[in-house]
Amino acid sequence: MAPEPQPIRHHPLSNTSSDIVDIAIIGAGAAGLMAAIFAGRSAPPGTKIVLLDGAKKIGAKILIAGGGRCNVTHDVVNSADYFGGTSNNTVKKILKSFSVSETTEFFRGLDVELKREDTGKLFPTTDSSRTVLDALLKAIHHAGVELRKECRVLKVQRDESNRFVIQIDHAMPLVADRVILATGGKALPDSGSDGFGYNLAKHLGHTVTETWPALVPLVLQDNNWLTTLSGITLDVELTLSGKTGKALYRQAGPMLLAHFGITGPAAMDISRHLRDYPEHAPRKLTANLCPDMTFDELDQTFLDLAKKHPTRSVSSMLKRRFPERFAEALLDRHLGIDFDLPLAHLNKEDRKAICHALTALPLPVVGDRGYKFAEVTAGGVPMTQVQTATMASKTCDGLYLCGEILDVDGRIGGYNFQWAWCTGRLAGLAVASQYSTEPQQ
Repeated sequence: MAPEPQPIRHHPLSNTSSDIVDIAIIGAGAAGLMAAIFAGRSAPPGTKIVLLDGAKKIGAKILIAGGGRCNVTHDVVNSADYFGGTSNNTVKKILKSFSVSETTEFFRGLDVELKREDTGKLFPTTDSSRTVLDALLKAIHHAGVELRKECRVLKVQRDESNRFVIQIDHAMPLVADRVILATGGKALPDSGSDGFGYNLAKHLGHTVTETWPALVPLVLQDNNWLTTLSGITLDVELTLSGKTGKALYRQAGPMLLAHFGITGPAAMDISRHLRDYPEHAPRKLTANLCPDMTFDELDQTFLDLAKKHPTRSVSSMLKRRFPERFAEALLDRHLGIDFDLPLAHLNKEDRKAICHALTALPLPVVGDRGYKFAEVTAGGVPMTQVQTATMASKTCDGLYLCGEILDVDGRIGGYNFQWAWCTGRLAGLAVASQYSTEPQQ
């Protein structure tokens, strides 16, 4: 059972050794900004709300998201698009609390119109993430929330009155009745996400599951032939297989070849699943470069073409579907087959080798590019330790958690922003509700 809420105390600002507020929100990323907006809008007049962030410039992740355009959300968002150590039903309830249409309407209310692209991603019509960030910052100002930049929180603890005492680097302590932790995870540390929020959560009674980079580019073995084809994008279906060859997870989408290995939506989406299984467990990642065809169908296609166009070269057939550089490298460097060989002279062994390579190309992944290049963190504070309807901590009265600090991560394409909007909103509404029933003093 969650602890019973403590009475709200409105404190005169007479303590010169500390600053006293009603609500402190730690972290001004997407979830923290959302929490601040809804807390400020919903709390009664006179409620002092402060939003703290250690960065000099707020919203770095928002600004770089979607290639600088900010993929605000996705047109269809389901619980199946999220992963982590929680039940599908828990995520479903949270997503239902603030639908995509409600999210779109919320941003429209901030004068940010969203447009849907063919992928289902929703971007601002300005194609600028600055539009989104400026609107959110304007909204917290209008909600009466004080934003304090360059305020790095060092520690949060309870005092003898059960209030939160927030130690801030190079500043006097801040005392608050309620605290929202929206500190994010470890992904993109250059933006200010260093994972310190996990330490704050632990100090306040929470546990933290193992964390690792998710939505991160994957590194292939040194000198793998694919790393010489940087810049080529292929539409694939990736398959992660276990010891018996059984498919553990599949992911379709574009895959971009890079000098270090593979990236792009398909590779980044499947990256978190490479850590779902023990590192010592035998597993294999392969790519079907013809996701609309099976091995047998492709093999038959080769046979049919050899009869119809016997003098056509093997490479000319592949170039109809793949970039020339890729087609020639596949045949010459990977398979050792003459790319000028006529189809009629292609023997059964080589034909089947080509079909295997095109439908189950081995991707010898040796690691990932780490948090510096990851878009989100997998793992975090278990959802079993927070109240689904309010994001309130079950272990620490007066504490709320939202966003990436929780053990839930979504696919690429706006899903993690939707999680931030949903959980931040719930936390902001819930913390404000603790004041709305109190008589004004």
